[in-house]
Amino acid sequence: MSKKIKAAVSHHEREVAELRADHKLAVEYLKAAMESLDDPDDRAAGLLALRTVAEAYGGLGAVAAEAGISRESLYRTLSANGNPTLKTLLAVLKAVGMKLSVEPDQHVAA
Repeated sequence: MSKKIKAAVSHHEREVAELRADHKLAVEYLKAAMESLDDPDDRAAGLLALRTVAEAYGGLGAVAAEAGISRESLYRTLSANGNPTLKTLLAVLKAVGMKLSVEPDQHVAA
């Protein structure tokens, strides 16, 4: 007796699909992840989240082309050890339909 096993969807694939389907979720996901960029010990989380959003909104090749950088450069930049320039960060955000904004730090006294 042979049982067919359904193909499982990876967590990453599911995450990409959910972000693609819900732009508001993608914005909130990225906002939360970008806060980690302030912490050198957790910077990779923000870069990997931006990579996931780029995958959801056209794929890394298409986002790289729209941002005006090579796909290989985008892979390196949005890796755990990446260190994007402001120009690259802005271009990638624009390519996925987002922009950078500034908010007051809640931990700083007025």
